[in-house]
Amino acid sequence: MPTLEILLNTPTEHVNETCLPTSFDDAHTFHQSLEEYEPTPLHTLSSLATSLHVQGICVKDESYRFGLNAFKGLGVSYALNEILKQAPQAEYTFVSCTDGNHGKALAWRAQMLGHKAVIFMPKGSENRRVQAIEHYQAKVIVTQMNYDDTVRLAAAYAEEHDYYLVQDTAMPGAAKAANHIVLGYSTMIFEALAQMPVKPTHVFLQAGVGSMAGGVLWYLCNQFPGDLPFIGVIEASSCACIYESVAQNKMISIGGTPYTLMAGLNCGEANSATFPLLKAKCNAFIKCHDEITIQGMVRAKNPLPDDPAFSSGESGAVGLGVVEEVLSNARYYSLREKLRLDENSVILVFNTEGELEDE
Repeated sequence: MPTLEILLNTPTEHVNETCLPTSFDDAHTFHQSLEEYEPTPLHTLSSLATSLHVQGICVKDESYRFGLNAFKGLGVSYALNEILKQAPQAEYTFVSCTDGNHGKALAWRAQMLGHKAVIFMPKGSENRRVQAIEHYQAKVIVTQMNYDDTVRLAAAYAEEHDYYLVQDTAMPGAAKAANHIVLGYSTMIFEALAQMPVKPTHVFLQAGVGSMAGGVLWYLCNQFPGDLPFIGVIEASSCACIYESVAQNKMISIGGTPYTLMAGLNCGEANSATFPLLKAKCNAFIKCHDEITIQGMVRAKNPLPDDPAFSSGESGAVGLGVVEEVLSNARYYSLREKLRLDENSVILVFNTEGELEDE
């Protein structure tokens, strides 16, 4: 089986039937009001771009976000802000399912605001990720289920105890919070566009359930209507639910207990609120094996001369890994053409997490 597989897509009109909000300025203004806020760096890999015969490669580095080593605090902080507007004096217990970063962000923000958090994690969760969440005084429950079944368990638990579900995928009764999380992620692309000297020709976005990819794409759709960059969505081959849903023209669930080193992408069911947007507006869906993200991690730590080094985790490095593999491996020459990559390409990828840290 090829290391990389691609499904080309012809963009079509998108009708916002899932009510994705467009109050981007509200989200950005909120984030800028936080004491912990500062824009994360944008790394320009000029030497790598020259060696790969493209105009530019930029990496938006979310490992610096709020001291959490990942981007998830953007969505969680904005969603909790919107929830607390409803009853500012109430005492909340927030519930969620996570592979690590989302739960850590929720526990962090809940503790900061004086509330409680209960975090469910799927079978096989890394103990360091458990400890990182417990560091913020959250209760962690590791199940013997896969990610998607654990999401459903968390939702049932929240309903049973009259707690507040804060999940980055649309669930019955919790879709508004999920959409606010998606909107919160738009701050990444808002910052990146301000930091780049020119508009990117290509944006590659990794996806688990597709909420981050949806948040970035939704902002681009509103910022550049009718003139979007080439958008590629990248998933792990073992659990490429968005790729397979587009291929089959219906939302599908990948059951069982698939494994990928990219824990944050190990999701078998797409977010139903962002999937229609991704299906309508993306140019390509890509699935790849773990070796590709390992290559990206190695490149981040060992850059070409004059390029910056940075910390990139398993889910964070896959965009960089895909770009370098496609542009450097003769095996993928035809793939370069399909992705419209040439000497004029300015490529933006997102390093969504740094390397996993010991607590």
